[in-house]
Amino acid sequence: MKRRAHQISHSSAHFRQVAVASITLCTALALTACSSSDGKDEAADKSPSVAQSPTASATADGKDTAKKEAVAAYAAYWQEMEKLYAGPAGKSAHLDQYAASTALKNAEADAKRLHDRGRINTGRVTLTDQAVAKAELTARVPNVTLSSCLDVSKWQTVDAKTKKPVSLPDNRLTKFLIVSTVEEYPEGWRVTRDDPQGKSC
Repeated sequence: MKRRAHQISHSSAHFRQVAVASITLCTALALTACSSSDGKDEAADKSPSVAQSPTASATADGKDTAKKEAVAAYAAYWQEMEKLYAGPAGKSAHLDQYAASTALKNAEADAKRLHDRGRINTGRVTLTDQAVAKAELTARVPNVTLSSCLDVSKWQTVDAKTKKPVSLPDNRLTKFLIVSTVEEYPEGWRVTRDDPQGKSC
């Protein structure tokens, strides 16, 4: 099923910019012991404990892998966002490999508005304090909700021609909490929502 890539919604197109949460699964071990009344089945008394269920282990590994892939996709998404906002044409050849739906649509529209004003964003976006807030891996569309601290303090808005910094409000947030939804598409994980929470971090 083909999906349309989506992009992050920014209250301010140029003010947004991955600590992976891990899960562990403990499986109880059942102990078996056999004995014989005549003492001839000595080997049975030394029967080892039953090993951890391969199915349970595979399930735990699968969940952990899915979460790591979602986190990696989110990091790659922001790397492409940097390219999108830095290019005056307002296009990124690879953004649709990491974003879809609303996130992709909004990011491209926001970048276009910025570029139409003769501005670009340069520098780097930094993601810290990242955690998996929720994972619904058995849903019709498997998805992971991430919580991150987005630092855009070194992602600067400049004039596209002169490269001189553009004056921006002094009270703007440059490090803020952002909650994102990453969904598993047939082609891979895609960011479908990216919502700044308006809270510093």
